[in-house]
Amino acid sequence: MQVNGYIKKWPMVAIIALTTLFSLVIIVKFGVYSFSGSSSSQGSVIASSPQQNQQAPQKVPSGDNIHRGSIFDRNGKALAVATNYYHFGVTPSAIRNPQIFAKIVSPILGETEKSILKILSENAKASFVYIKKKIDQTTYEDLRRMCEKNGYTTAVVRYDKIPGRVYPENDLASQLIGFMGAEGRGLAGIEYSMQDTLSPMTGIRGEEIQGKNIYLTIDANLQSQLEKIAMDAMESTQAESMMLVAADAKNGEILSYISYPSVNLNEYTSATKEQMMDRPAAESYEPGSVFKIFSVASFLDEGVIKPDEVFVCDGTYEKKTNSGERIRITCLGQHGSVTAREALKYSCNDALAQMSEKIESEIFLKKLRSFGFGAKTGVELPGETAGSLKNTSDRYWSARSKPTIAIGQEIGVSALQMVQAATVLANGGVPVQLSFISKIVNSRGEEEFVHEPVRKNRVIRESTAKYLLNCMETVAQSGTGIRSQIDDVSIGVKTGTAQMADIKTGGYSDTDFLSNCIAVFPVENPEIILYIVIEKAKGETYAGRIVAPVIKKAANVIIDQLGMSRKGASSLAHSGVISISRDPPVVIKDKLPNFKGMSKRQILPLFEQKNLHIKITGNGGWVVDQKPPAGTKVTNDMEIELVFE
Repeated sequence: MQVNGYIKKWPMVAIIALTTLFSLVIIVKFGVYSFSGSSSSQGSVIASSPQQNQQAPQKVPSGDNIHRGSIFDRNGKALAVATNYYHFGVTPSAIRNPQIFAKIVSPILGETEKSILKILSENAKASFVYIKKKIDQTTYEDLRRMCEKNGYTTAVVRYDKIPGRVYPENDLASQLIGFMGAEGRGLAGIEYSMQDTLSPMTGIRGEEIQGKNIYLTIDANLQSQLEKIAMDAMESTQAESMMLVAADAKNGEILSYISYPSVNLNEYTSATKEQMMDRPAAESYEPGSVFKIFSVASFLDEGVIKPDEVFVCDGTYEKKTNSGERIRITCLGQHGSVTAREALKYSCNDALAQMSEKIESEIFLKKLRSFGFGAKTGVELPGETAGSLKNTSDRYWSARSKPTIAIGQEIGVSALQMVQAATVLANGGVPVQLSFISKIVNSRGEEEFVHEPVRKNRVIRESTAKYLLNCMETVAQSGTGIRSQIDDVSIGVKTGTAQMADIKTGGYSDTDFLSNCIAVFPVENPEIILYIVIEKAKGETYAGRIVAPVIKKAANVIIDQLGMSRKGASSLAHSGVISISRDPPVVIKDKLPNFKGMSKRQILPLFEQKNLHIKITGNGGWVVDQKPPAGTKVTNDMEIELVFE
């Protein structure tokens, strides 16, 4: 290297050496600082929170390590239980003789040889193709055994295990229970809204996760009997749809929940939208005259009318406002001089419209909102409607709105809202929150949640509630609801028939009617609220004629099923000691016992065992067959199919 005379050689070398050494020191110190700094930071986190040193819980997919909880009725009757299905697939290029393969597997799969050959030929170049999805445990075992026998190894065929669901009662309370899809997630009803409880998705990867069991408030036996009554009513009236909700008046628990048409949950994917629709929660409609009980309750409680105040009905309510707006509401007849009680008895539109004049619009609307109208009830179901209740500032509010709302028009309600509002009358002016969940039990059999009544803020005075119940009893005894009367149990009702909206014209239909009736019984000490809606009946549509008789039938079933006292019931002296013979518990050890002859209640404990998967087929009450047979060696993750008749 050439160095000019101004720069000396050795000083230059020394400078370069010192500079290099200094750079190395800085690099080393920076590295040490960075390492120690990060270690110190980590150490401080560990010191302040020991849990941070552990692996954080990860989201895990639904699979073999997640066992979905079951759904039962309030008495422990199985309504939805976990099972396994399998997707059967192949590698087409690995099958040397498709004709022989198709001949072997087609009888087991229930498919034709031609259909299987078509799948193979159309996917000849594919690395993998499914031959059939969602085959049950028995088919899977037969198929696997046959494939292994004929030399089709896992390099040729594949069985993808997927979580499944069996609904032992088929279409019983189907919209309430809901449905679990192929991906292991709920798609409707309780299966959807309680997904995280039934099948938790959070946990340590690889850890066995057991979902919790949910006990609904409905009584499956009562539900079944009421569904028969509802179906008979649908057929006799040729109606398009129907709703029935029965609730415990004191604690808000729903005892029966019917939405027709319904769907067989085991065939959910082929159901129509009408069958899937949860009408009591999702449908908003004008209730008509049934709503008058809440209007009269509002007027009385606000003190704008008195129980003995008289209103004269000449068949038509007419009024002209200062702005020139004309209001005309017709009545079913000329009822003459009527009090509030008689107005409800005859369902007098004229008298109700006159009463509405005495209350300010804002006060009236506020009172109706306190009953729960215009808001969701908050039950444990998805897709619930809030209905519709106008404000005076709304675009479509008019001088006609207040009297029209008073008779159950220009307002949208749901069946659940109507039942929720009726709890106000049944509990002396205080509403009780409705609920579908009786209790939640973990895999160890411990109750993590048990329903307790939730009482809300007072809506009306106790005296007002008692008066309205007494008026409803009059409706049942001698008014529009006389066909609902029960001889030995007091019942209060209110009927209503409303024209349904015509979507095409934007007005009211001349042919489509909604007929409904609400009942509370016994009147002196309310235990049950029953509400029934029949939509688009053919021929007779008057609620007093087609719904009131159904109320009577359903109420009688409820009274007998729940063991409610009747006035004419005989009584016997008894020591108070009752001896009940119990079926022996099912015990599974090394080999399967003989389940034949056992009841559903006896086999319920099997659903709590993590190492077994119970599949139920048939609709009866007793086991008539089982797979595998009695005496089969018990294996881990074993599936047991029980056939009921």
